[in-house]
Amino acid sequence: MKNTRTIARTVGGLMLAAFLLYGIGSSVALAATNGVLMISGVIMMLLNSVAVIVIGILLVPILRPHAPAVAVVYLTARLFEGVFLAAGALFLLRGSAHMNFLAYSVAMAGLSIGSLVFCVALYRSRLVPRFLSVWGFVGYASFATGCILELSGVAGVGIISTVPGGLFELFFAVWLITRGFRSSVGFAAEARI
Repeated sequence: MKNTRTIARTVGGLMLAAFLLYGIGSSVALAATNGVLMISGVIMMLLNSVAVIVIGILLVPILRPHAPAVAVVYLTARLFEGVFLAAGALFLLRGSAHMNFLAYSVAMAGLSIGSLVFCVALYRSRLVPRFLSVWGFVGYASFATGCILELSGVAGVGIISTVPGGLFELFFAVWLITRGFRSSVGFAAEARI
């Protein structure tokens, strides 16, 4: 139980850190007027990639008892996201903001699709309250749709589609830090009452 609590807090902290690392890092790298700022921003973006991959790794033992296949799918989605975001960061070093945007859109589409099954597993397992699982599913579905439309040439929808999923990830991260995952022991007690 204590290990689960530690994992929840770590995942929540990493989700918040990833948000800041990518958001600030990409803003700095895209606005950089010198090499030092560019490299600083890219390093933050690469640290984000490490954070999102670690999130996937840490959630495997949490998901595996409830949904073994989903644990693998979610880890794969996080690996996919991390690799494409890192590639996008490296494209910025080569001066290609367009390729960075393309890599970001592909990464977010992959993460969103993988996160749909993650939210279904959260809903079924009741590791978190069901309203969170539903919110996450709606947010990731919106994000996936926006990214796919953006990749298809419909400009501007990607940013709008991030709002529900982005707010979910922030709230979910805070939830994990403060409340963690529900234990299966607690469910057995609730079911008897």
